Amino acid sequence: MRQGMDGFGLGEKVGSYPVAGVGGALAQMARRVGGALYVTLIICLVAIKPPAAFTKGAVMTAVVLVLFGLMLAWRRMSVRFGLRRCYVYADGLVVTNLFGGVQDTVAWSEVTALNGYSGASVFMTLHRFEIARHGLRPLVLLAMGLNPPVVDALLSRLARNGIR
Repeated sequence: MRQGMDGFGLGEKVGSYPVAGVGGALAQMARRVGGALYVTLIICLVAIKPPAAFTKGAVMTAVVLVLFGLMLAWRRMSVRFGLRRCYVYADGLVVTNLFGGVQDTVAWSEVTALNGYSGASVFMTLHRFEIARHGLRPLVLLAMGLNPPVVDALLSRLARNGIR
């Protein structure tokens, strides 16, 4: 686990959740398109039966398994080193960047509004939050997945602080 995330005086830590950037959204879309392409190619290999179809299918399957293993390794590494995380505290939140450094901090007293967008399709599922603040540029968060836990954590913390 990442050490040294003291909350910057934002009170007790409530939770730690993964967030993504534009690269994460594009990676999710590429992974799903690649999976659909893989299934299509395997079906074509079975139906057309070109020379060395088994070898070609085995190589494609090995590539997909290696990419799946790399994805799992990235997930474990990002949690261990605190990469692209949203740390929710009683009085605010801290967002880290791709290298584990602090990207932005927000105190709930600074927040004026929360604008949200959810999108679900075959190739990409995400929740986008734009946290508007007094006199500062808004903080934008992307949470990947159909029902990520950061959504409930942010909405409950904002409701407790009287922000809509």
